[in-house]
Amino acid sequence: MAKGYWVSVYGAISDPERLTAYDKLARPAVQAGGGRVLSRGGRVVAHEAGSTQRVVLIEFDSFEQAVAAYESEAYQKALVVLSGAVERDFRIIEGID
Repeated sequence: MAKGYWVSVYGAISDPERLTAYDKLARPAVQAGGGRVLSRGGRVVAHEAGSTQRVVLIEFDSFEQAVAAYESEAYQKALVVLSGAVERDFRIIEGID
């Protein structure tokens, strides 16, 4: 079964305090959904149209698990806190077996 990944690339952070509040809610929601943070806000080298602001990579045991974690009530509550505080490109992608 192919793993699932959340990939978030932040273009701008306009309210760091709300991002911190989001992190406090999102972390347990991700863990409850089976997610493992592989990278969060570390060093980035960007090429072409890439962004170095903040990149987050989270791994799940399956693509379906990644989608379910995003759709969970706990994560949706975290998204409410984040709304309007950042600009980000968020994707759920399927890994290769």
